[in-house]
Amino acid sequence: MTRDLLPATAAVDADGELWIGGRRVTSLAAEHGTPLFVYDEDHLRARCRAAVAAWGDGVAYATKAFLCKAMARLAYEEGMCLDVSTGGELHVALAAGVPAGRLVLHGNNKSDAELSAAWAAGVGRIVVDSFDEIDRIERLGRSGHPGPRPKVLVRVTPGVEVHTHEFVRTGQDDSKFGFTVASGMATEAITRLGALERAGVVELVGVHAHLGSQVFAIAPFVRAVGVLAGFVAPLDLAELVVGGGLGVPYVNGESAPSMEEWAAAVLDACHAAGVPLVTRVTAEPGRSIVATAGVTLYTVGTVKDVHGHRTYVSVDGGMSDNPRPVLYGSGYEAFLAREADASRTMPVRVVGKHCESGDVVVADGFLPDDLAVGDVLVTPVTGAYGHSMASNYNKVPRPAVLFVSGGEVREVVRRESLDDLARLDV
Repeated sequence: MTRDLLPATAAVDADGELWIGGRRVTSLAAEHGTPLFVYDEDHLRARCRAAVAAWGDGVAYATKAFLCKAMARLAYEEGMCLDVSTGGELHVALAAGVPAGRLVLHGNNKSDAELSAAWAAGVGRIVVDSFDEIDRIERLGRSGHPGPRPKVLVRVTPGVEVHTHEFVRTGQDDSKFGFTVASGMATEAITRLGALERAGVVELVGVHAHLGSQVFAIAPFVRAVGVLAGFVAPLDLAELVVGGGLGVPYVNGESAPSMEEWAAAVLDACHAAGVPLVTRVTAEPGRSIVATAGVTLYTVGTVKDVHGHRTYVSVDGGMSDNPRPVLYGSGYEAFLAREADASRTMPVRVVGKHCESGDVVVADGFLPDDLAVGDVLVTPVTGAYGHSMASNYNKVPRPAVLFVSGGEVREVVRRESLDDLARLDV
């Protein structure tokens, strides 16, 4: 297993067992059950600090990647703002004690209730995404909405298409997000918000763009800056946010730019394109903060050799705790916690327990020949979009989440119980 896919404190002892955060992984599984999300807290904190160092104050953690109260507090403690995209994410961040002024509200279809809640709380930035949203803001503002005048950014689509899954591309003109530059919609949005600023309803402070998710190349970000610079320069606005989307390796052999390389390339491109030096240029990393910090632990329940086809290894979770393989065809690695460095020579398909043939965790994996029922299986790089996209499909309770550091364990999200599955029924 390539160590780059494992959390920063991961180590293998003399017996071949995997440790994270000073704790033996098999012991965590025995004590807390599986499936189980395990996060290296030191790794999380280091990634947050790296983002602040690379981008400066204002860089925001994209909470859609992974959010619970403990994660919100951690990102804030390490100097990051938080990007929230729904009323629910806003509620969790505020419940965690994050000051509203350190929050950025996103969303392509913000409701009156969400805008009102953000406005009343004093959210630091609202990223405006549509003309209908401008209408809502105007209506709320002119009705004497309580709370400080909100600072807003305009989300623009620069017309740059990135090579990633079509479901997570957002920077092309054909997108549900933002105002396109090429069509003139972005200019019209600026004009309308400028009028609201003069009326005392909002304060227009900047422009926002986002190209997509799981982007491995820096060149598209540089191209986007070229478009954005020409749009932003005449506006005399204080902020330019280039969004997130920096990719991370999920399988052996993949590589991605570092946080520092990404930030340096974008900032250099901004200066070369004439973005004023006084403009605050920042970003919204999510996956690149949390993905590699987390692993998922499963227990092997069956090993089924279908002669002439493949060997199916069934685990006690699946698409309910990691829907990315079925949604995007995403690849993952898998290995045994008890022999992390063992040779993996047996081809397998790791599948979940759900009533779907598409319930695949690792489509084409390899495991040691001594694999046995009851083994603890580890899938690395599940810190992003595992817990946050988890469901109760087939009424499977969602896993617990642990933070580990220096041999100490914190359960930051408890495992759902069977009673929880009926709690909302009436």
